[in-house]
Amino acid sequence: MRYSGRWMSIVDDRVLEYIRENGSGSPTKMKTEARIRYTPEYVAERCRKLASRGLLQHLGNGVYVITEDGERYLDGELDTGETEDDEGGGERRASA
Repeated sequence: MRYSGRWMSIVDDRVLEYIRENGSGSPTKMKTEARIRYTPEYVAERCRKLASRGLLQHLGNGVYVITEDGERYLDGELDTGETEDDEGGGERRASA
């Protein structure tokens, strides 16, 4: 079970899943290859947000890779809920 923060959008899981499966990705590539039904501009905005929260790393030129925290989120081991100061990635959850 994944623990999505209130700051997350429904497209965020798709973005993270695509990048994990493909090793890296750009918003334009995700739009065409993953058939994500959002504009590349919106996907880019979400990638920036995911990177600011530590779930993705921006390599430059619009290319992103998943981080260890991103992997842990997809595996249900990281709670991305908001912290008190609304900064950073999230809290750890023990695996079942």
